[in-house]
Amino acid sequence: MTARPASFNYHPSMTKLSGWTLGFLLLAGLPACAQTRAQKAGDSLASPAGTDSSQAAVASSALGSQLFYQLLIGEITAQGGEAAAAFALILDAARKTGDADLYKRATEVALRARAGDNALQSALAWKQAAPESREANRYVLQILIVLGRLSEAREPLQTELRLAPAPERSAVLAAVPPAFARASDKKLAAKMVEEALRSTLADPVTAAEAWGAVARLRLAADEIPAALEAAQRAQSADVQSETAALVALELMDAKSSGAETLVRHYLDKSAKPASEIRLGFARALLEAQRYSEATAQLQIIGRERPDFAEAWLVLGSLQLQDNQLVQAQTSLERYVALTVQQDTPGAERNRSLSQAYLALAQVAEKRKDFPAAEGWLDKIENSEELIQAQTRRASILAAQGKLEMGRELIRSLPAKTTAEARQKLIVEVSLLRDAKQYKPAHDLLSSALQAAPDDTDLLYDRAIVSEKLGLLDEMERDLRQVMRLKPDYHHAYNALGYSLAERDVRLPEAKQLIEKALSFAPTDPYIRDSLGWVEFRLGNKAEAAAIFDAAFKARPDAEIAAHYGEVLWSLGQRERAVAIWKEGKLLNPENETLLETLKRLRVSL
Repeated sequence: MTARPASFNYHPSMTKLSGWTLGFLLLAGLPACAQTRAQKAGDSLASPAGTDSSQAAVASSALGSQLFYQLLIGEITAQGGEAAAAFALILDAARKTGDADLYKRATEVALRARAGDNALQSALAWKQAAPESREANRYVLQILIVLGRLSEAREPLQTELRLAPAPERSAVLAAVPPAFARASDKKLAAKMVEEALRSTLADPVTAAEAWGAVARLRLAADEIPAALEAAQRAQSADVQSETAALVALELMDAKSSGAETLVRHYLDKSAKPASEIRLGFARALLEAQRYSEATAQLQIIGRERPDFAEAWLVLGSLQLQDNQLVQAQTSLERYVALTVQQDTPGAERNRSLSQAYLALAQVAEKRKDFPAAEGWLDKIENSEELIQAQTRRASILAAQGKLEMGRELIRSLPAKTTAEARQKLIVEVSLLRDAKQYKPAHDLLSSALQAAPDDTDLLYDRAIVSEKLGLLDEMERDLRQVMRLKPDYHHAYNALGYSLAERDVRLPEAKQLIEKALSFAPTDPYIRDSLGWVEFRLGNKAEAAAIFDAAFKARPDAEIAAHYGEVLWSLGQRERAVAIWKEGKLLNPENETLLETLKRLRVSL
């Protein structure tokens, strides 16, 4: 079935319902109960003014002249905007003939007029006239849901399941959560559906899909523990239940403990787990900043389903972030080749291709291949990405020593809104910071903060630049102002804590600040790195080494490698320290912290 039931075309202009009407038609994807009869006598009324006499004769013969003119008047009345009168005429004709299409037409006239009670009246009359009609029953169910009469929706939901052939019941159950998405009382909807599905929940054939539907409705009602329990029941009924795994992915987003176990169990035990679910799991791991685990999942997709384009885009972006330039280029070019080969135009495809071209341009820029970077940027056609393309071009200019040209390019970009002007400023500051032009960056930020003194992002950026300039008091003032304005801004706690640890001052306070940051982002490897560094400064070397080991495994990074290696060096584990530093240098040979550490300790790699 399409997004709305097929309309009986009395008049072409009446077949499209209003946006409000479409709200009733929520069971998209349910199998149709029967084929619509083609070219019925009533179809001749599609255009009364232009109908030829032979068609009219057929209609009149089929319906009887009196009923024919009644319907004609009803349609003309509907076109004239008198929906209530038109509804009454068409519903009366439906009752006289028992014709399903007339009942549907009367219901749609009421829906178009946003007359929910009239629509329900017509649908109920239709259902009474044809008790075994799934289409009539679905209309009743849909209308009851949107009217908020959920207690009355139990019977038509059970009827829909009873009438559905056995092979279609899973599809019906899968359609239940989106059908009830418009219910205003989510908790009542979840409770009612669970009661209505009692028999299907107990049936081994349908239990997995039924518990999956209950899990989704509980999740929509923000009943997180109950949703997890339902998902667990769904997976117990069928370990290969995709519904249970998909609900578990959503529960991972909601930070539900136990949800990840369900996802992993599905991926490990299914004969052929869906690549889309594995990709969703990889995204959830990325969200939790568990980068190495996410990479492993993406690599599995690459082996099991090498033609799955989207996974290559995510993997390539992650490899770029890890400075694995050769691997990133291979993955991103694989994505481009697969996507272009599919030749399925669309806005989402164009956006994704633009992101791939931007990433490939960044790879080329990092490899100092500036003509190749420009070549990739020239491929971008999506107008929404052109600003990002120009930003990348500005970065390429700055990397070639043409900083002022890059800044001018950013300044020349149009800014129709305050947000766009702010974004231009942030990009220009980033160019200056990358070029180590900290004073101009500080001046830009200070000027912007005069107009927006409570902008936490600008305050944070100025604090970072102030630290580079040695303006430590200003840095701390800005970071503490960020904490006051936005108490969950964990980067501010981490930045101040790390700065104190790096200067080897106020170490207990530094640890407290970093632990505060970790309370907001417990898996962030960079905050773990800060905690390891403050433990090292406090003399807790073994504890620091354990922290760095976990952080480096979660996120191989040159800066973490620098700190980890120094701790190992101080513990006398010099060969291991050198190995870690070499790995860090491969990741980013220009990392300032790593280079400074090697110089200070007089280590040559």
